[in-house]
Amino acid sequence: MALNYDELMATSVVDLPHSYSDTDSMLYAISIGLGRNAASPDELPYVYEQGEPMRTVPTMASVLVPDMSPPDLGWDFSQVLHIEQRLELYRPLPIAADLLINKRIAAAYDHGPKRGALVLYEAEARLAKDDTALFKIGNTIMARADGGFGGPRGTGPAPHRPPRREPDLSCDLDTRSDQALLYRLNGDRNPLHADPALARRVGYPVPILHGLCTYGIACHAILKTICAYDYTLITGFDARFSAPVLPGDTITTDMWQDGNIVSFQCSVKERDIVVLKNGKCTLTA
Repeated sequence: MALNYDELMATSVVDLPHSYSDTDSMLYAISIGLGRNAASPDELPYVYEQGEPMRTVPTMASVLVPDMSPPDLGWDFSQVLHIEQRLELYRPLPIAADLLINKRIAAAYDHGPKRGALVLYEAEARLAKDDTALFKIGNTIMARADGGFGGPRGTGPAPHRPPRREPDLSCDLDTRSDQALLYRLNGDRNPLHADPALARRVGYPVPILHGLCTYGIACHAILKTICAYDYTLITGFDARFSAPVLPGDTITTDMWQDGNIVSFQCSVKERDIVVLKNGKCTLTA
């Protein structure tokens, strides 16, 4: 079944209920590397429910929308790539909450039969108790096998460009060999992140890390290096995925700070590869 532009643009969900608990908040934090130093007074509030008031990682919003990239839109899901992620936070994430979520296809661009299709998906979440707006997330999907469906051409949002100077700051964070197995408990059960035989069949030596895990680790690096672990400072987090991370890699996050904008890029120096680029973290003004 080919993509149908009119059906795509009519795809929406209104007031989808979704709940998460403090256990979910702690699991997300642990899955992106927080809490490894159990004695750290800065990291402990992200992973422990007693003592200081608990904190949440801003990028946890990326796992709070069910089926953010649905497999049943008429595309060849095996050829779908998640290439960009965007986040706007209207207020810090609560430790636990009942949400109402609106989801829609924001745009679909046809790049032709040989170049595929670009699909932009958006979701907004509100607190169910009082209808307060909480966050908006967006992702860009490249459907490599589904161009030529007759839709308009387009490129989506322009990527953020980092400054042309040496990074102001840098942070190295190690990943564990079981990092993907841990992160998948947030909801993404794609076997590419768990099944060694499948990973080898598609050309990887081991199951790869989720792109959104790398995205979360970049947020961890900025929380640690620039925000002194104050999660309330981050109000936006955008990035483009450029290459997979292998569990066990060390992720280096380079940062450029200009006022309340932190540009960032992640690389794996062991393999001389950039894995996350065009990063833009917005801080409170």
